[in-house]
Amino acid sequence: MITLRIRHKTTYRFCQQVSLLPHRLMLRPRESRDLRLLSSNVAVTPAAVVTWAHDVYGNSVAIVTFSTMTDILVIDSVAEIQLNAAPWPVFDIAGSAIYYPFRYSDDEWTDLGALAFQQYPDLGGQLQSWARAFVRSNPTDTLSLLKDLSTGVAERIHYQSREVEGTQSPTQTLDRGWGSCRDFAVLFAEAARSLGFGTRIVSGYLYNPDQDRVGSEGTGSTHAWAEVYVPGAGWITFDPTNRSVGGFNLIPVAVVRDIRQAMPVAGSFVGMTYAFQGMWVEVQVTS
Repeated sequence: MITLRIRHKTTYRFCQQVSLLPHRLMLRPRESRDLRLLSSNVAVTPAAVVTWAHDVYGNSVAIVTFSTMTDILVIDSVAEIQLNAAPWPVFDIAGSAIYYPFRYSDDEWTDLGALAFQQYPDLGGQLQSWARAFVRSNPTDTLSLLKDLSTGVAERIHYQSREVEGTQSPTQTLDRGWGSCRDFAVLFAEAARSLGFGTRIVSGYLYNPDQDRVGSEGTGSTHAWAEVYVPGAGWITFDPTNRSVGGFNLIPVAVVRDIRQAMPVAGSFVGMTYAFQGMWVEVQVTS
């Protein structure tokens, strides 16, 4: 077990006073058996009203409303957690799902819903053909297939950080041969879905004390990965960016169907179009 402190500070600057519309924040770490939240605080400048709710996935979402005009917006989130995930997890997969292909139960299929269907067009079947190349035999070992698929993403795609908003489609990532961690996560998730797996995308933080992980600057950073539902084992974590299985160094904030649903800070302002000067993000994950 390790105790970690996560600071995520976002600063927006404007060249003149603007009116801020409500902002949506997803910054509070997601509690689970492996993650205990010790404290969490979000400070906002200028003064604002912060209300909390849970979205359809059970993620903690804060809505921030403002009453004054300003030329700066600072959102400073600090959380302390205890992380107790195993570095080498053993997955107790149900006998019915040890080999792929397998069939989810009727209840599982209903509850997985849209998480089991591709979210991006694959009109030529490019993604599905690429994913099916990892199916070594019929039947084949389920966990080995998923590990091979995750490793295959890292072998096919060159990591490249991107500061611009948005995520590439899986076929764009395959065609370009490069992408950020969120592109890796989306490609893996959509490939798994094309094979019939229920899959969700996870946004959060990467703890990287040895600075040996891809997609991190310093001891930690924001990060994206995916989880696949396998009967018996439940949701299994795959980080294709780092070719890893399990979440011993991952701190989830949000699980979603589509990466666009997991933006840490989202909002807008009313003012002149040239008023916006820039945004700065600082993330620190320390023990």
